[in-house]
Amino acid sequence: MAATMHDVAREAGVSIKTVSNVINDYPYIRPETKQRVEDAIAKLGYRPNLSARGLRSGRTGVISLIIPDLRNAYFAELADAVMRAAAEQSLSVIIEQSRGDRDRELDLVHGARMQAVDGILYSVLGLGEDDAHLLDDVVTPLVLLGERIFHGPADHVTMQNTEASYAATKHLIDRGRRRIVALGAHPGEIIGSAGLRLTGYQRALDDASIPFDSELVGEVDGWFRSEGANTMKQLLASGLEFDGVVAFNDSIALGAMRIMQEAGIRIPQDVAVIGFDDIDETRYTLPTLTTIDPGREEIARVAVQYLQERIASPTSGAEPREYLADFRVVERESTAPVTM
Repeated sequence: MAATMHDVAREAGVSIKTVSNVINDYPYIRPETKQRVEDAIAKLGYRPNLSARGLRSGRTGVISLIIPDLRNAYFAELADAVMRAAAEQSLSVIIEQSRGDRDRELDLVHGARMQAVDGILYSVLGLGEDDAHLLDDVVTPLVLLGERIFHGPADHVTMQNTEASYAATKHLIDRGRRRIVALGAHPGEIIGSAGLRLTGYQRALDDASIPFDSELVGEVDGWFRSEGANTMKQLLASGLEFDGVVAFNDSIALGAMRIMQEAGIRIPQDVAVIGFDDIDETRYTLPTLTTIDPGREEIARVAVQYLQERIASPTSGAEPREYLADFRVVERESTAPVTM
């Protein structure tokens, strides 16, 4: 038979009310009493009835993370970071994939399932600045992630896309590279990760007095290895000369590196390559990939913290906050200095 709250109370020599107060983190309990109850819970293997607890408190202890696509390694690793940060707050996480589709993003955030969670971490891709008002009526506490909506109706936690891309491009310029491919652009995009990273790339060229060449901009439909490989095949087939690649994420960098190596191009001797995201795989490629750490762990930690604060005080009326995580260039073999 499963242990009950009565069993825990009997084992610890306290009342059922005291056991309930410990389970629900009631602050005014003597440390020795709390320890006795926790010891009894551990000894008996007692598991609280979370459904009943949720009905009493009005909270489920569950939050939702809406992301575009788990096939993208960045979002998979972000999901892992969010789940670990949430666990530290005694929260569980439900993950939903939007595929970056605008209608699905709206359906998810307004759906009945989102009303059954305590809060939502919402990585927007299909929506844009003009759609911010569509989130005004979301009643569940909400924290926005990503680059599509700034200064919206909710707290917003994201990375420094433009500044980090500037640093990535400057890193190659400082290595003596002048014909640098910007790999991963999206046609016509201005607001969004690709648009912001292209802006950072262009600013770094300008500051180094290197003319911008549109032929060096490699466009892709999505940030996957196959897209990086296909675009690199096209660039090589065109006869374009280049000595560096700033890839707008690590996955397209890895796809492009494979094609270059098959073509006999040496990395970094002939072409230096830097990615963006610092996914785990970059530590084990040959050569290892220099990349941008965009502060993924910090983004997850702060986003969960902000969401927990909104859950605790849903009617506080505090103004939405904007938070930009720190970033750093992680130097590895793909941009190592070449000795003559």
